[in-house]
Amino acid sequence: MKKFDLIIIGGGRASHLASKVGKLGKKVALIEKSTLGGTCANRGCVPSKLLIGYADVIRAIEESNRHYINSSIDKIDIEKIFENNNSFINSVDENHKSKLNENVKLFRGIGFFVSNNIVEVNNEKLTAPKIIIATGASPKKAPFEGAWTSDDIFPINKIPKSITIVGSGFIACELVNVFDALGVKTKLLVRSENILSNEDEDISKVFKEEFSKKIDIEFNTTIKDATYKDSFFDLTLEDKAGKTKNHTSEALLYAIGRESNAKSLNLKNTSIKLDDRGFIKRDKFFQTDAKGVYVVGDAAGKYMLQHAASYEMNYLYKILFEDENRALEFKYMPHAVFTDPEIASVGVTEKEAKEKNLNFVVSKTDWLTSAKAQGTKLKYPFTKLIVDKKSYKILGCHMIGPQSSTMIHQVLTVMHIDNDIRHLKEMLYIHPALSESLLPAAINIVKKIERLK
Repeated sequence: MKKFDLIIIGGGRASHLASKVGKLGKKVALIEKSTLGGTCANRGCVPSKLLIGYADVIRAIEESNRHYINSSIDKIDIEKIFENNNSFINSVDENHKSKLNENVKLFRGIGFFVSNNIVEVNNEKLTAPKIIIATGASPKKAPFEGAWTSDDIFPINKIPKSITIVGSGFIACELVNVFDALGVKTKLLVRSENILSNEDEDISKVFKEEFSKKIDIEFNTTIKDATYKDSFFDLTLEDKAGKTKNHTSEALLYAIGRESNAKSLNLKNTSIKLDDRGFIKRDKFFQTDAKGVYVVGDAAGKYMLQHAASYEMNYLYKILFEDENRALEFKYMPHAVFTDPEIASVGVTEKEAKEKNLNFVVSKTDWLTSAKAQGTKLKYPFTKLIVDKKSYKILGCHMIGPQSSTMIHQVLTVMHIDNDIRHLKEMLYIHPALSESLLPAAINIVKKIERLK
């Protein structure tokens, strides 16, 4: 049996942790079943956002008449676009591997538990006083043979001329926007009347209205049956009333949520417990029910976001190797949806604030007092603030409009340092920057609170 100071199962963000621990002179076993870098770098955030960069340029040209500019696109070299994207993906594993040092032993294979402190991989048994589970999560399987999930499109080998995507969350919306912008004939199927239903209702309402102008969406629709023949899917679509119709598509992709990867770990051999969704339980210091075994990131199923996993990984390092004795408490967990329109959000929605009986005030403010915002020639962008009546604490902030994911960091900074909406009201803004549109938003809600007082 081989002995290590640390065993890590999963080589996504955890590969950076392995390298960091190796620099301390510790012996580390890093187990990865496929490519280093994990879902984000290989099949998720990064390759999809690289494609979104192309989509943004295409949308700007297509919508240039808004600025009294008549333009057209002569050609979209989609083959070259995906070739560049595939090239990046193919470089991820080697880039991550090159950062490992001599104290890190990389095992390519599926690691599973023999007991609480023994892991087997490739018929070798490994042990360590500290074991980290960082196996992430996977997309829920598509119900029809030949259909894709988000794991199947990066790298893409054959670009479809048409694609049907099933789902209503951020992955479905981001992918359908990309394929549509690149010239692939797209259709989005949503089984309810809502899209991005986890967002604040005012945000999702405007998003639905604006997104439907660009994307062919069928609401209240599911796939009753699908047959793959001669490189095409023959789909039977069924609406809420039970009415059916036929639809043909070269590719079919399901983006209907993600599930735990815990099944491959053979946790029955350990005292590690799962929650009712199949994700691994842990305490406030990331430790599972097995002493010395920790779980971080999507494998725990709490915040299934790359920035959360990265933050957790860094904090676990402090707990294990820098004697940090405080539990990690995320004050706020922001997220963004990189579509057109773009969305950014942090904190509670108005619905959640009501359900929690919070003492709050809410306001919606458009961005049109900002000259930069006016320059976009868009009327829909706005900021929604949910603020505590007594303390002026920002409980939630929701934005829809260009560069929302960047702009919201100004709000996040205030929330993290000294959460008081009045700071956004009193600070000096560069005129006429896009972020200046936060000033009237802050002024409006502070005035509203003061009137109530």
